[in-house]
Amino acid sequence: MAISSGKLFEIESTSLIFGNIKLNKNNTTVKSTAVLMTCFNRKDKTLKSLESLFRQNIDVDVFLVDDGCTDGTKESVVDQFPQVNIIQGTGNLFWNRGMYLAWITAANSNDYDFYLWLNDDTTLYPDSLQKLMECSESNHHQKIICGTTCAVNDPGRITYGGRILKETMVFPNEQIQPCDYFHGNIVLIPRYVYSAIGANDPIFSHALGDFDYGLRARKAGIGSIVAPHVLGTCNKHETFPAWCHPKTPVFKRLKLLYTPLGNHPIQFFRFEKRHNGLVMSCFHFLTIHLRALMPVFWKNRWL
Repeated sequence: MAISSGKLFEIESTSLIFGNIKLNKNNTTVKSTAVLMTCFNRKDKTLKSLESLFRQNIDVDVFLVDDGCTDGTKESVVDQFPQVNIIQGTGNLFWNRGMYLAWITAANSNDYDFYLWLNDDTTLYPDSLQKLMECSESNHHQKIICGTTCAVNDPGRITYGGRILKETMVFPNEQIQPCDYFHGNIVLIPRYVYSAIGANDPIFSHALGDFDYGLRARKAGIGSIVAPHVLGTCNKHETFPAWCHPKTPVFKRLKLLYTPLGNHPIQFFRFEKRHNGLVMSCFHFLTIHLRALMPVFWKNRWL
């Protein structure tokens, strides 16, 4: 594994010591925060996300996994943001396993007070991190704080954030609101939560890791809340998946289904079994394959 900060250098493990004791001008302790990110060939969005992060009024350490970018993302980050710790991925991590690598690298380097998940296609509004911290402080730093995003050119269209079981998105207002699980675009996790339930589960390659983390926390008695107001922008990924599109040949649909960017049936089965029981996991294992084989019966989802 390689990790870089400013200049590239190789290390044998992730046991770098950065020191977590910081003092502000009043000689009071400043909370330490590790920002966790992973990227793959979205250079412009990654740079924009980092720019919005470093405009916040809170000092952070950034751990960014480069999962085999070929578009110059790593080189541009090193040039424009030399303080970022770049971790070289395998090229086959995808989102959840990339975030896991960033997390264990950060945790092994320092005993941080907070860990912030930040998608590399998410742009933060000014003072968003401060607002997350204020929400955490009001809950004694013992809950997961979720931030909400809206569409880039449509502030009224909510795209990602907290969710309620069997319902839909939690729409932010002036108040802190509870949620059951969340999308991983903007999520603040205090040390208390990490100490209780650990990192995201790398059994999931791309999707489900963020939902699983929120549901695991819920089972452990740890609440998740949605911070007031929209805290950033991120367009919704609305391209219909090829694995269940009738215009995709059937054998290709089945092949795509089992990729990390598909609705991987084995990983989805494990998620369902963990949170909804064996009967429901078996039922959905069947229906996922039926949907890939006969997507016409779900035509209302793709018309």
